[in-house]
Amino acid sequence: MTKVSMTVNGRAVSGDVEDRTLLVSFLRETLGLTGTHVGCDTTQCGACVVHMDGKPVKACTVLTGQAEGAEITTIEGLAKGDELHPMQAAFREHHGLQCGFCTPGMIMMGVDIVRRHGASLDEKTIRHELEGNICRCTGYHNIVKAIQAVAEGSEVAEAAE
Repeated sequence: MTKVSMTVNGRAVSGDVEDRTLLVSFLRETLGLTGTHVGCDTTQCGACVVHMDGKPVKACTVLTGQAEGAEITTIEGLAKGDELHPMQAAFREHHGLQCGFCTPGMIMMGVDIVRRHGASLDEKTIRHELEGNICRCTGYHNIVKAIQAVAEGSEVAEAAE
């Protein structure tokens, strides 16, 4: 067992884990943060995307030990109390979800895409950036609209952080 410590959604956490424990398992099973979904375990679907030190990672292929000392943000860490993050609100407003399974990973990627590209985002870029995230329900049209709406909004800088 290895002792790991990190900050998750602004809270210092630690735990003893086996060396082979995946970050997604630590988040879901040890910390009870079940918004990060397990879809494929092979980095194909993107349902497990979280931010590690400000960058998106697929938590199903990151060992918990690799996150030692890291700042992790999950879907649960985006909202400020009862106020949805602008990306979460845009997904709701633009119907960017159906079954909801891919939604946490899509939202986490959307936040990063807007952070990196800002208001200059176009549909082609968004679709290219989402290639590592699979949605079997929506056909991506409304997901793209939601991300584009946040990019075009006045809260681009705040939404991306």
